Amino acid sequence: MSSDDRARRGAPHLVVLTGAGISADSGVRTYRGAGGLWEGRRLEEVATPQAWAQDPRTVWRFYQERRRALASVRPNAAHLALASCERELLAAGGSLTLVSQNVDDLHQRAGSAVLAMHGQLCELRCEACAVVVVDRARFDADAFVPCANCGHPRLRPNVVWFGEVPHHLAQIESALVKCTDFAAIGTSGAVYPAAGLLAAARDLGARTWVQSLDAPENLDPRDRFLPGRAVDVVPALVADWCR
Repeated sequence: MSSDDRARRGAPHLVVLTGAGISADSGVRTYRGAGGLWEGRRLEEVATPQAWAQDPRTVWRFYQERRRALASVRPNAAHLALASCERELLAAGGSLTLVSQNVDDLHQRAGSAVLAMHGQLCELRCEACAVVVVDRARFDADAFVPCANCGHPRLRPNVVWFGEVPHHLAQIESALVKCTDFAAIGTSGAVYPAAGLLAAARDLGARTWVQSLDAPENLDPRDRFLPGRAVDVVPALVADWCR
C-alpha cells in the first residue's frame, strides 16, 4: 500500500483469512483432497459429531495423532510476517484481524492474535460442563482425558466438526464491516461459511487480495490474485501493506 493510498484511506484495517496453504509450508498435514486418507478413512468420516458418538475411540486416536504432531512443526515466514504486520499496523493506528480456518496453533506461536473459527487442536472441551482446557502434553491415543472440573469421563477435541457452527462469527462480521483490505491466504475457497468472507468484504467496499497455489473457487476478477506458496508470497505482500 503506497503512502498516497494510506493518506486517502486513513489507517488501514485489514482482515486476513488463512487456510491450509499457509501451514503446508510448515509440514502440517490436512487429510483433505486426493491422497488425504487416514487409515483408509476420509476426513469426513472421523470429523463429525456422529462419528464421535458412534466410535469415539477411533476419532480420539485420529485427533491424538494430529495433536502430537504439532510439536514437530514450527511457524514459517508467512506466519511470522503476519504477526509482525499486526504489531506495525496497531502502532500506526490501524488493525489486523486474523481469522484462521486452521486448527494448528502456528499463528499463535508466531505471535498473532487469532480468531480460530474451526477451533484448536491444542484445546480440549467438556461436553458436560463446557469447560475448555489447553492441553499440549497428554497424547495417549488409547486413553481419554477426563474433565477435571466435573468428572465427565472424556473431553473432546475443541475443533469444529462437519455440521457444527464455526466459532467467532459475530466478531468476524464486526471486523468485516470496518475493514479496508481483505486477504484470503492459502484457502481453497470451497469451505463455507469461510469461503463467503471474500465476497462479503468485496461487497462492503474493501480491496481484496487472494493468495494460493491455484485460483480458488471463489476468486473474482475484482480480486488481486497472487499465485504461489504462502511462504514466498506473503512476506512481500505484508511488507507492502505496512509501508
